[in-house]
Amino acid sequence: MEIFYSIVNGLILGFGLMIPLGIQNIFILNQGIAQKNFKNILPCVITAAICDTLLIIIGVLGVSLLILELSWLKITFMIIGLFFLLYISYTNWNMASSRTKKEFKAYSAKKQIIFTISVSILNPHAITDTIMVIGGNSIQYSGNAKLAYTLSCIITSWIWFFGLAYAGNKLGKLDKTGHYIKLLNKTAAILMLIVALYLAKQIFDDVF
Repeated sequence: MEIFYSIVNGLILGFGLMIPLGIQNIFILNQGIAQKNFKNILPCVITAAICDTLLIIIGVLGVSLLILELSWLKITFMIIGLFFLLYISYTNWNMASSRTKKEFKAYSAKKQIIFTISVSILNPHAITDTIMVIGGNSIQYSGNAKLAYTLSCIITSWIWFFGLAYAGNKLGKLDKTGHYIKLLNKTAAILMLIVALYLAKQIFDDVF
């Protein structure tokens, strides 16, 4: 019975954390719209799912808490994340300035992977979710129940990203004018800038 409850808890918690349209979700949805074929989005989807899987495992094992206790490593991590977010924000805003849908350039597989890693691993909110929420909730379980909880969170993550990319791809085929992709790019750019400013404040507080 404990294993059953741990699975249900992992599924509910996983979907609850995934549903809000944060930076990671908007980027995947954005690429889903931009790419002509669903298979072209797979590098982005698989990378995001793998990143989340690693974060979930690290969160459950408690390794992240040990890493964040090293102040110099934490600050270095945040500085790298800050520059990545600023760059991605600038790139998305420029893409949103394109006049027609044809002017939008879908990211290559390599660029998808790099950007997905940056908005997944270098995203302070994603780290908070895995350490504080998923990792924190895993403390109540042990043995097979803990394994079941972890796997349910991971499976939820994979299902969500594939579904989000698929929905974006379908929306992209319906959007002939490029209105939605422009809106998503501007929204993503603003959200990334906000997170970057928040990250800059955290760096300033930690250093000074």
